[in-house]
Amino acid sequence: MNLGIQGKKAFVQGASSGLGYAIAKALMAEGAEVAICARPGERLTQAQKSLGNVAAVAADLSKAGEAARSVREAQEKLGGLDILVVNTGGPPKAEFLTVSDSQWHDGFESLWMGAVDSMRTALPSMMEKRWGRILLVTSAAAREPMPGLTISNGLRAGLLGLTKSINNEVAHAGVTINCLLPGYTDTERLRELGIPAEKIAANIPARRLGTPEEFAALAAFLSSQQAAYVSGQAIACDGGYLRGY
Repeated sequence: MNLGIQGKKAFVQGASSGLGYAIAKALMAEGAEVAICARPGERLTQAQKSLGNVAAVAADLSKAGEAARSVREAQEKLGGLDILVVNTGGPPKAEFLTVSDSQWHDGFESLWMGAVDSMRTALPSMMEKRWGRILLVTSAAAREPMPGLTISNGLRAGLLGLTKSINNEVAHAGVTINCLLPGYTDTERLRELGIPAEKIAANIPARRLGTPEEFAALAAFLSSQQAAYVSGQAIACDGGYLRGY
C-alpha cells in the first residue's frame, strides 16, 4: 500500500533506538523526509549514520524548553513539518511511596510538558496548511497500570484525555492526533526494567513480546493519507495484553 507520505516532513523524537528508531526507519521507507532527536552523544550519531539520509537534533527532552526547541530546529532543518512523533523516554521504575518530588517533577517535564511544548510548536503550521499528523507514543500502562511504573502510569493516562481535547480543536483543519499504546515490546527499555521476557509472554494472549517493527508499521499507517479519518484515538499494539475495552 502506498501510504501517500512521499516527501512529507517528519520529526521523530526519542529515535536513537527502540520504538522511535523503528518509526523513523518505517517513515523513511515510505519516502518521508525524516529528522530524528535524542540526547546528545554517540547513540544519536550512530542512529543517524545507520539510518542514512536523516537530519539529527540533539536535545534532552527532560529539560524545560528543550522539546519546543527541538521541534523548531527540526522545522528549520526539514523546511517545514508534516508529521510529529512525540516519544520521550520512560521514567524510572518505582512504587508510589518511594517516588521523590524531584522524580515527579522530572517525569512531568518529560512526559507531560515535553508533549505539550512539542505539539503547540508544531500545530500552527500544520493547521495553516491543513494537513498534519501527530502521534504520541505512550504506553499500555496509560489504560492498565503496570507494576512499579507509578510515574508513567499516572502521567501517561492524562495524555489520553489531552489527545481527545486537542482533537476537538484541530481535526477540522485536516490535522489528526492519536495516541499509540505499545505493550510489552522487545526493546532496550524493557530489558532495563529487568522484567523476564518469558514471564511477561505467559500473560499476553499472543504469547510473545512485540517487535519495534510491528509497532512502527502502525505508526506509519497513522501518519498516512489513508488514515485521515482516524483521529482522537488511543490505539494499542500489545498482542491483546489490555483486557478492557
